[in-house]
Parts: sequence; structure tokens; C-alpha cells
Amino acid sequence: MTRKKHTDGPSGAGEPESPREVAPEPKGSEKAWQAALRPRTFDEYIGQRELIDNLKVSVRAAKQNGWPLDHFLFAGPPGLGKTTLAHVIANELGVNLHVSSGPAIDHKGMLASLLTSLGEGDALFIDEIHRLAPVVEENLYPAMEDFRFDLFIGDGPHAKAVTMQLPRFTLLGATTRMGLLSAPLLDRFGFHWQLRYYELPDMCAIVKRSAQLIGVTIDKDGATEIARRARGTPRIANRLLRRVRDFAAVERDGAIDGDIAGSALDRLAVDHAGLDTLDRAYLSVICERFDGGPVGIEAVAASLSEERGTLEEVVEPFLLQVGFIARTPRGRVATAAGYQHMGLAAPTKAPSGGTGSAQGRLF
Repeated sequence: MTRKKHTDGPSGAGEPESPREVAPEPKGSEKAWQAALRPRTFDEYIGQRELIDNLKVSVRAAKQNGWPLDHFLFAGPPGLGKTTLAHVIANELGVNLHVSSGPAIDHKGMLASLLTSLGEGDALFIDEIHRLAPVVEENLYPAMEDFRFDLFIGDGPHAKAVTMQLPRFTLLGATTRMGLLSAPLLDRFGFHWQLRYYELPDMCAIVKRSAQLIGVTIDKDGATEIARRARGTPRIANRLLRRVRDFAAVERDGAIDGDIAGSALDRLAVDHAGLDTLDRAYLSVICERFDGGPVGIEAVAASLSEERGTLEEVVEPFLLQVGFIARTPRGRVATAAGYQHMGLAAPTKAPSGGTGSAQGRLF
């Protein structure tokens, strides 16, 4: 589970890794592609400027004075760069980054193994930290505050309490559901930040940088077309870039311009606001089948034959962000902007969903 400071892995949650030396990934493989796109320093990181400026100060102070960095928590929707930030921080500090995830630390012994493998000043990154088991979370408190771990050896009346002193380390947590974190755990982080969706100029810069790193020629119009359909999320932008690259390589000379980008994304059912097939089906059901709502999420899920959790965690966050739907005590409601996006006439009772275009509300 230990990742050296110059080793980049995939953008998802960390997985246990073998301690043996791993052969380099062949050029063009998925891991190599992800590693090439991941920024390694603060200067390479695009967007989230206020957060990056604050992190620079904290990291510089820790390096200059020789003290460990405080525990940091990053929250926000998937794909905004929380894992990448952990790699950047460890790289800037020049320390090892140990990677795990909340569901993977399923018992106290696993947590003890992780903590005892840390070196002085190392960083431990726990993705989806809100999914830690309660008993594991409670044993994490003294480790974060006092850098010690209490372990009981044996059972019954002969059990002995052993306190292990831990090296001073930095815990970097990431969560998509900050509201599920317990107050005691949240209070033990010295810094927590909610990452926001990226603005369009930053998204364009990310697309151009990714295209350059993977050797794809792209012009301003092509980058803008991909960026504005990427839902303000770098991970989605990089995925769409790969798909558009495929179309450009097969149907053109490999270069991406506005025409091929727009045509490819239309064929991939990603519309000009970034909505995919499921998003539009969700919006269509509320607007047409339930007359704009209010309607309960269970009724929408049954109509779409989808799980409620999928709609709540995957579909709704973006539709709420761009103002196409609203949540009310009585259920979900389509806004006037949602009707307009679907090409339907909005009833007078429909909420406005904000002013301006969907892209303007997002960015």
C-alpha cells in the first residue's frame, strides 16, 4: 500500500500493492496514461486557485520549519482532483505517500498495519474516508491527535493494553459525502476544503494540457467543445478527450478541431450542457410523465428502472448544480431551465432554476 513519492498510480481509490518491484507500465496502457496526466507539483495543477494558494503556504511552512503538515480533508464530487492533490502534496513535501480507502480498512488490525508502516513525516491518504467502520474511526482519533495507537493483546482477564508510539505523520482524507463524517473525526482535521466544479477557462487549459501530454493536436475550438461538455470535471474531460481522439484518428488526420469534437460528442450522446442519456431520461420523466413534479425519487427510479442510489449520487448532483431540477419537501421538481433544455414549454408554476445559461450557472 506504499507508494513512493515519484510514483503515480491510477486516479481512483488506492488499492493494496505488492511490496515487490513492479515492472514499468507499457507505453499507452491505462495506468501509464493516467500517470502521465496527473499533475506532480502545485505549478502543474490547474484550477482551484484559492485552495492551491493556501496549500502552498502550509507546505512551505512545514518544509522550512521541519514540522509535519497538519491533517487535511478534501471534499467534493468525484473526479475533481482530491486524489491528485494528495499526490501533489506528498511530492512537494518530498515524503512517501501511503494510499488506502475507507472500505479497505475494514478492521482495527488493518489500521494498525497501515499506521505502523509509516515513516517519520509520511503522508497517509484515505479515500472515501466517510466509509470507515466506527471502530476503526475511533482508533484513528488518538493516532491523529497524539500519534499513538492503543492495542490489546490477548483476550479476557489476561489481555494487556499496549500503547505503540507512531511517527508524526499527515493524514490526507478525501470524501464525496462530507455530511456523513462524524463531528469528532471532522474536528481533528486542521484544514478541510470543499472542491468546486472547474470554470470553463480552467477546463479548456486542462484539456489542452492532457492533449499535449498524450500527443494529440487540438485547437482552441476543439478544446472548448470538450471542456464545456465535461460538466466542470477534469476526469470527465480526460475521458471525453480520449473518445474524441479515437474519432479524430479514424475519420480525420488525428487532429481535433471544433467540428470533429462536436460531432463525436453528439454521437456519444453527450449534449452541449454535458448531459448524457441517463441525465436526459431522468429530466424527461419528470417533465413529461410527472408534469414537472413534485415527484418522489422512488417513483422516478421505478420509471427509469434504475437504483435510487444511482440517481441520487450520479445523476442529481449535476442537474442540481446547473439548475435543471430542484429538491423540495414534496419531491423533485423540474425548473424552467430544465424544460428549456429539453425543448419543452415550461408551466408557469415551474421554478426558474436561476438566471443565465446552464453553463453560466455551473461556472
